[in-house]
Parts: sequence; C-alpha cells; structure tokens
Amino acid sequence: MAAQKTFKLNTGQDIPALGFGTWQAEPGKVETAVAYALKVGYRLVDGAYCYGNEDEVGAGLAEAFASGALRREDVFVVSKVWATYNTRVELGLDKSLKSLGLDYVDLFLVHWPLLLNPNGNDDKFPKLPNGERDIIRSHNHVDTWKQMEKLPATGKTRAIGVSNYSKRYLEQLLPHATIVPAVNQIENHPQLPQQEIVDLCRAKGIHIMAYSPLGSTGGPLMTAEPVLAVAKKHGVKPAAVLLSYHIPRGSTVLAKSVTPERIKENLALVDLDADDMRALDAYSDGLARERKLRRYVYPPFGVEFGFPDKSNL
Repeated sequence: MAAQKTFKLNTGQDIPALGFGTWQAEPGKVETAVAYALKVGYRLVDGAYCYGNEDEVGAGLAEAFASGALRREDVFVVSKVWATYNTRVELGLDKSLKSLGLDYVDLFLVHWPLLLNPNGNDDKFPKLPNGERDIIRSHNHVDTWKQMEKLPATGKTRAIGVSNYSKRYLEQLLPHATIVPAVNQIENHPQLPQQEIVDLCRAKGIHIMAYSPLGSTGGPLMTAEPVLAVAKKHGVKPAAVLLSYHIPRGSTVLAKSVTPERIKENLALVDLDADDMRALDAYSDGLARERKLRRYVYPPFGVEFGFPDKSNL
C-alpha cells in the first residue's frame, strides 16, 4: 500500500510516499477529512499558514490522536512559512504551531521565494494602491533560508525545505546553504515534469514532493491518451495513474479531497512498470517539444522565479 511506503530524507527521517493535501480544501470540512484520512491510512498531512485552515487541520490531528490509534510521532506533519513572514520565519512557524496545536512539525518549508510586505495592508496578500501585490523586490531569498537554518535547533521543526524553487533559484541558494533543503515541493505531473529541477534535486539529495498531481479538476491530464491507456492496462481510474506516476520517480505525492470515498480511493495506487513510465515520459517529451507544457499553479506575483515555461512572465 502506497501509504505505507516511505522515502529517506537527507535528515535521516522517513517521509511517506503518499500524503494528504489540504490546499483549497472546503472550509468546514477539513477537520473531518484530515481525521478520516489518518483513520484510513494516510501518514503525512501537508498544510500551510497561507491556506487559512491550520486550525481545522489541527482539530483533525487532535481527533486522530484522541482516538488512541495514532501517536504524534506516527504522523508526518508539513507546514510552510508564508511570503509575508519570510523575514520572520520563526514567528510564522509559531503561528502555524499554535493553530495546529502541536509542539513541532516534521517539515517546514519556504512557501514561495519572495517577500510580500510584512508591514503591508494585509497579513497574507498586501496590495499597493494600484492593486498590484506589495512585493519587497530588494529581498534576497537566500536571506530567508539563513533564518530557516536556525529553526531545527529550536526543536520546533525536524527538517526544513523549500517549495516552488526552480533550478535557477536552487543554484542561487545551495552555495550559501549550511543546511541543504530536505525537500523541494513543486507542481509536478506528466504535463509539467520539471525534469531539470527533479534531476538537480536528486543529485543534491533533496526530496521532491509533488503537488497538483492531477493538474486541474477535470483537466486534460485526466483524458490524455497515454494516461487512459495505462489506466486501462491496470484496470484503474486515470487519477490512480497520475498519483502512482511519482513513486517510481522517487517522489512523494500529495492527494487532495474532502470526500471520504475519494480520500480512500486515492490510497489505492498501482505499481507502474518501466513501459508505463516510458509511455508517460514520451507524452511529457512530446509536450515539451511542442511547447505545450502546462503549469496550473502560478500566483500573479509578477516575479521571475526562473521556471523555463514562465521565463518571459
């Protein structure tokens, strides 16, 4: 069962291959969904301050622990510092811990490598009078990482990592890092394999966590011919193929739902063989050649993050 499979981080920690994601989860349903996910076998819960639902995530965790079936150390909990806190990362972590009702998280990530004005007109999305995002453009993301490196010694997080880091940004960061990020969490699926990031992370011992593995709801990935062919071969739904795709790549994948039936369904991953992976990789390569790679998650920051498909903004 994929929920039981783990990978080893550069910290020595085991991280589950399959995690439960909470981004854009319907308010009021997150607590029940988290508790149910843990009950049926998930052992990783991914959250973030920016998602605005860590209170509910914490309540779901508390419910699972209160049942006696799980202990805190049985669950790998992930949170992320939001961009308005990238000069105050410990404060960001403290706020998440308070909402989650925990003493520590297992992994704490830099959500995006930019600084939104910490003294702006909104806690999460400050704007300028003209409506544009209020970004401090003089900020260097390496400075945020230097703050992150102080966190493991506090005992408030077991590991630190990054999210939405391109190859270029990693190459800017790594020469200055005394702690190599344990993880880079990125959008990843056959329409956006981001192989240049995956290969660099593999070479540097940085584990990939894949978010938005299905692309978008009802998106073209679910009906892509190679995905349907592999699904038919294994007698599963396309979603199972798209989630399973990450395991042979050595990555952790985040499955997202608040529907009990689908939460359970997403646990049933399949072992994709070399032929399956070749077919999916060939699909990715074809999209790359035709310049048809598709990124579904790209907030309108107006910042050049170094992703090749977005290099002209």
